[in-house]
Amino acid sequence: MTISVLIADDQAMVRAGFAAVLGAQPGIDVVGQAADGREAVTLAHELRPDVVVMDVRMPQLNGIEATLALQTSPRSSDYVPKVLMLTTFDIDEYVYDALRAGASGFLLKDATPEELVAAVRVVAAGEALLAPSVTRRLIEDFARSGPPPKPTGNRLAALTERELEVLTLVGRGMSNSEIASALFIAEQTVKTHVSKILQKLGLRDRVHAVVLAYDTGLVTPSAG
Repeated sequence: MTISVLIADDQAMVRAGFAAVLGAQPGIDVVGQAADGREAVTLAHELRPDVVVMDVRMPQLNGIEATLALQTSPRSSDYVPKVLMLTTFDIDEYVYDALRAGASGFLLKDATPEELVAAVRVVAAGEALLAPSVTRRLIEDFARSGPPPKPTGNRLAALTERELEVLTLVGRGMSNSEIASALFIAEQTVKTHVSKILQKLGLRDRVHAVVLAYDTGLVTPSAG
């Protein structure tokens, strides 16, 4: 299945470079390019790409505002693309807000072409998280700079005790194989638990499970 991609960045050379890299890959089709966040939202609704590669810092609407608009617009009732957020710095103060706005993952702008291609494929597949070792460090910083945990209420009440254990470890950035080893269960069983967690909590992907784990206080920075 071909993955359709929209590239949004205010630098023409960056857009052209990403388009050249992604367009040369089998199974990836670059359907459009946007120079700012407002144009990205408009083109996304017109072209309906599977993935929007979105720069954090853009004029008109920044990447966070554009991502949120794609999630909440009346036109988003039947279409919400996956968003791969681009950030210039190793720890960008905007990335946590981007994930909260609905982004499915993030990538440093100095990533290699191979990493860009892999990230697009990962996000398109709904896996969302990149290397767990990177995720642990970044999620820790997102949590420190993000808002305080919200009251849990009944948000997690639908989960079983085992599912809560799995969600906690997902929130700490563990991969499925690491969770399987920690809980002494099969990796396929972990995948099943993760799928059920996403379904019960109405989450689109694993990244948003991580954000929810912090937002509800299930995982705290000191526990990460």
